Amino acid sequence: TALQSELRTAQGELSLAYRQFDLATDPELVESCIYRISAAKARCDYYLRVLKAREPVAAGSAKGGVVWT
Repeated sequence: TALQSELRTAQGELSLAYRQFDLATDPELVESCIYRISAAKARCDYYLRVLKAREPVAAGSAKGGVVWT
């Protein structure tokens, strides 16, 4: 789906941001990488949350067999 594609793109951007962070030596570039990592993580979290919310859940079942009400 489009959401899964967006998630993969965001994960790629996150991976790239981490690689750039590992190579950055200038404090301003390090700070820039930190912002890019934070933004990419936020997008990944969003897409994961939306995809998880769209997963069909069998009636009366949950992970571990426990249903919270």
